[in-house]
Amino acid sequence: MADIIDLTFLADVRRFFNKLIDQRGLSYFLQKEGARLFHIEPSKVELVLRTALRARDPELPRPHEKAIEYCRKEVRRELIRRVANAMLQTGL
Repeated sequence: MADIIDLTFLADVRRFFNKLIDQRGLSYFLQKEGARLFHIEPSKVELVLRTALRARDPELPRPHEKAIEYCRKEVRRELIRRVANAMLQTGL
C-alpha cells in the first residue's frame, strides 16, 4: 500500500522545524529530565505540526491523517539524526 504524502504540508513542516531549531537549538526538542539522556519531547514535535497546520492556506483541505503521521516521523528522524551527529561530535 502506498504512503500518502502531502508535499506542500511536508515542505511547511520542514520550514517551521528548521526555523524553530535555528532559533531555539536542538536542546529545545529534548526532555530536560528523565532516565534517558537524549529523549525527544513529543509535545515539541506536535508543536511543529500544529504550527504548519495553522499556517496552511484555509482554502486547502486538511492533510490526510497518514500524511500528518508521515511528517511526524520525518521530524523525529531528523531530530534523531541531529542528536546522533551531536553525540559523535562530542565523543559520546
